[in-house]
Amino acid sequence: MPSKLRLRRIGDRIKEEISEMLVTGKINDPRLTDLFVTEVNVDRELNFANIFVSAIEGEYSPTEILQGMEHASGFLRSTLAKSIDLRTFPRLRFFWDPTPERAERIERLIDSLSKSSEKSEPEENVS
Repeated sequence: MPSKLRLRRIGDRIKEEISEMLVTGKINDPRLTDLFVTEVNVDRELNFANIFVSAIEGEYSPTEILQGMEHASGFLRSTLAKSIDLRTFPRLRFFWDPTPERAERIERLIDSLSKSSEKSEPEENVS
């Protein structure tokens, strides 16, 4: 059974390889543009790699993006198995990660609050 450090390294390598494939256009699916991998978790038995993805707001919904990733999973798994040396390669499962969207929404709320507080502050009279 691999150590936690080895599992993290395998997950980081999978994340790196998939990210590179997305950036270089090796995955030719229009649903997967502006997509990025936020995290990869590999289970202790190396049966599954849970891949969390997110995207910049675009024309495709999270459901369509996940369907695109599922459609490309066979290609991804075979390509990854060639570049990452494991006895058996884990099956890929894809999940949507809403964290970047939440962070952006929180930033917009903070910006709007700071702008509204600037407007409501009375100006000092300079005599």
